[in-house]
Amino acid sequence: MSAATAVPSAAEKILAYFRDFGVLRETRREFWGVQLVNLLDNTFYFAMLTIGALFLSHDLGMSDQAAGRVIASYTSAAVISLTFSGAVCDWLGIRRALRLSVGAMLVLRLAVVGVGLIPTLPHRGALVAVLLFLMAPFMASMNTIYQSATKRFTTQRSRSAGFNVWYLVMNLGSAAGEYSIDFVRLHLRVANVHIFTMGVVTAILCLVCIQLLMSNDAQLGGVEESEPGGEKSSARSPLAILRGVAHEPALLRLLVLMALIVGVRAVYTYQYLMMPKYWERTIGPDAAIGALSMIGPVGIVVGLIFFIPLANRFKVLNMLVFGAMVSASSLFCMALPWQIFGVGIAQAHYIMATLCMILLTVGEVIWGPKIYEFTAAIAPKGQEGTYLGLSLLPWFVAKTLVSWFSGDLLQRWSPEKVDLNGVQIPLQQAMIHNQIDYWHTPAAMWLLLGGYAMVSCLIAACIRGWLEEGAHFKNASAAAGGSNPAGAPEPAS
Repeated sequence: MSAATAVPSAAEKILAYFRDFGVLRETRREFWGVQLVNLLDNTFYFAMLTIGALFLSHDLGMSDQAAGRVIASYTSAAVISLTFSGAVCDWLGIRRALRLSVGAMLVLRLAVVGVGLIPTLPHRGALVAVLLFLMAPFMASMNTIYQSATKRFTTQRSRSAGFNVWYLVMNLGSAAGEYSIDFVRLHLRVANVHIFTMGVVTAILCLVCIQLLMSNDAQLGGVEESEPGGEKSSARSPLAILRGVAHEPALLRLLVLMALIVGVRAVYTYQYLMMPKYWERTIGPDAAIGALSMIGPVGIVVGLIFFIPLANRFKVLNMLVFGAMVSASSLFCMALPWQIFGVGIAQAHYIMATLCMILLTVGEVIWGPKIYEFTAAIAPKGQEGTYLGLSLLPWFVAKTLVSWFSGDLLQRWSPEKVDLNGVQIPLQQAMIHNQIDYWHTPAAMWLLLGGYAMVSCLIAACIRGWLEEGAHFKNASAAAGGSNPAGAPEPAS
């Protein structure tokens, strides 16, 4: 075999992947300023998302159901706001949009801290619910700004590396945010509201970064670059485009796939809405919630660095379905009876939680990037953006429903206290003394949720041939690489 036809080894692909980051030398300081804001802002965002339900219940006295519905209102407002945030960013420009969003969040976070620190204030829960609802559009807009800025402040040659850096920095921020939860709760021993105090500090630092590092909004190179040989954008109105898309068979296949894997995507909603309370009630009030949540972002950073160079060896849909199955299987780790581990209840649930987070992370590294590549591959030319937007519809509906009913699921299977003959007993104590059967423990909840996610994945595996009809995977990698090469996720909000 000649050298020209030799297949690069895995090590050579990984080294080439790191060499590709060298093109970022041609970016301006604005690019690095945006990434610094990305790191600081996501440190607070992911900490707030994980601790939000606990804050509403413990600090403000809300029930599990009420806390879940407040988070549902927040996430719905954030997702709806994504529809308009791109136009607002284009209208204001990146610097002004960043200043507006960060400045507004600074004021709103200060208000939440004020409400949290005044226990005698009437209607505290309602006030915080309103403040979170008002905060949602500004937090949602930040994701749009990061993507627009990464495109604006890179050249066509450095764009793929730029988006990889954005995604990796976002996950580093997530890891820092999860660590800060344990630092605030377990080391400083202060109230959950001080996560928002941290958010005030990060917002101030973000404003300083914007002021010092971002002075030029222009596209790197002076003009907006165009893809060589690319087609001109359609002159049709968005409504006309949607009407045409509605009659295309590819859209049905895409929506069916999104609906089938929505049970897996819902696991990430369980992670911030239900798992913190579940861990606290089964492990104890000193549960290392931050450390457990940190397994995901740290694993994703490491996994993507080493996995991206190898990913193109496998079929896109096969990897998507297989990775989704791995993520779905993570819930079965927490469905095991804790007694089988032969250790105390707290240690057993730490083991189950750790196994769950590892499997969930491995699965996401496999299927996360491929969902965008598949969407780009199945979409007709020139309609990739429309299909990416429509692919979020099943996820939006499911996330809203999961958020709304998360408190009901907790009350049914993982309440703070269980009623035994009229006596309220802490859940952990009832489980230690075997006073409740398996089907009334949290394990049953995870078994049912994991079963739903896995069965949906198996259905997707059975109809892979139909789902792939009309897909053009040969060109998908290039398309995805230019706009979303690292499989950048939708905002967790």
